[in-house]
Amino acid sequence: MYQKSKPIDLYLIRDISKHIKRGNPWVFQDCFLKQNLEEGKLARLFSPKKQFLAWGFTSNSGLSFRAVSLNKVLDHKEIKEKILRALLLRSHLIRENNQVCRLINGEGDELSGLVCDYYNKTVVIKLDGIAAHRFWLIKEISEFLMSQKTIPIESVVYKPHQKLEMKAHQLSGVKKDFTNFEFMENGISYIADLINGAKTGFFIDQRDNRKLIKKLSKDKEVLNLFSYTGGFSLSAAQGGAKKITSVDIAPMAIKDIARNMQLNQFSCIQENICQDVFEWLESSNQTYEIVITDPPSFAPNEKAITNAKAAYEKVFIESIKKVRSCGYFAASSCSAHLSFEDFEQICIEAISKARRRAKVLEIKGQPIDHPYPLALKEMRYLKFFLFQLD
Repeated sequence: MYQKSKPIDLYLIRDISKHIKRGNPWVFQDCFLKQNLEEGKLARLFSPKKQFLAWGFTSNSGLSFRAVSLNKVLDHKEIKEKILRALLLRSHLIRENNQVCRLINGEGDELSGLVCDYYNKTVVIKLDGIAAHRFWLIKEISEFLMSQKTIPIESVVYKPHQKLEMKAHQLSGVKKDFTNFEFMENGISYIADLINGAKTGFFIDQRDNRKLIKKLSKDKEVLNLFSYTGGFSLSAAQGGAKKITSVDIAPMAIKDIARNMQLNQFSCIQENICQDVFEWLESSNQTYEIVITDPPSFAPNEKAITNAKAAYEKVFIESIKKVRSCGYFAASSCSAHLSFEDFEQICIEAISKARRRAKVLEIKGQPIDHPYPLALKEMRYLKFFLFQLD
C-alpha cells in the first residue's frame, strides 16, 4: 500500500508536537535542521525531546513532511482500515440517482496526498504531488479497492500529477471508454472525460451547492459564469429554469454543456457562449434573476493572494451588475489560500462598489465526502456564498 523501506528519522527543532497530536499532518521546512529530503521517503517524526510523534513521508519542498499515522507501528493493515473507514463514510451517498462522490480525501481521511473519486463503479486515483506518487503504491491500492465489498467498484484509473511525464491509464478492472464516461449526480446524467478533464473529470465538491441552485431556478433566467461542463446550468434546468446562459473560455466545455443538456432532454432556452468571462461581462448588457460566478482558483499560492483578491472583486462587481432587483447572486472560490473571512470581505466590497445591498441566504463549503482535519483549516478550501440583492 506504501513504499515500505528503512525509514529516515526527522527531529523537530521547533516544538509543534501539540499540532501533530491534534491532527495537523503537515510539517514545514523551517521546523527541521536544513537538509535536502528525498521525495516520498518513509520517515518517522520525533519531537525536539526525541519523543516519537508520527509516521509519514518526506518531500523536497516547503511542506517537508506529511503524517499518515500517529501509531508507533505502521503497517498495511492500518492503511486498509483507513480506506475502508473512508468508504463506509460515503456509502450512503451512492445510490441509483447519484453515482459520484469523493471516496478518499487525502489528509481528511488520514491518508495524506491520496485522492480517490468515484464515478459509476469506476474510481479515479489522483495523488497530490510527486512525493505522494512515490510513497503510495497505487497498484496495490487499486487491487484492494477492487476486492473490498463496501462499495461496488468495477474499474480503477490513475491520473498522474501534471509534473510527471505519464499519461492517465487504467490500473484494474473492466475496460471502458473513460473519455466519454456517463454517470448520474442528483438525478442528472453527465458525460465527462475522466482522462483529460480538469481534476478527475468533474467538480464533485459543488454537488450540494448545485442542489441549492436547482431549488431557486423555477421559471428563472439564469447566468452561469466559468461554467465548465455546466454543473450549475444543468441543475438550474432540472429545477425548471426558463433560460440558461453559460459562459466559459474552453470550447470543449461549452460543447459538453450542450451534449449534457441533450442527454437529459432539458427543453429550456439555452445560450452557451465560448468567450473569456471578463470580456463577456464588459460587452453584455443582459440581466438575470440568478447569477452564479464560480471561477477557477485565482490564488494557487500565498504569493498570488493580493492579485487574486483584486481579480475576485473585479469579476464579482461585474457579475452583480447582471443581477436584477431581488435576484440571487452566488459567489464561489476553490482557493485554499483564501480564507472564509477574506472571501466574505471581498463579497462585501464587491456588493458595495456595485452600489447594491444584500441579504446573506447561505454560506456553504465542501460536502460530507470532502472532510478535513479540525486542526488543518487550510483544507477547508471551498467557499459558496448565496445572496439576495436589493
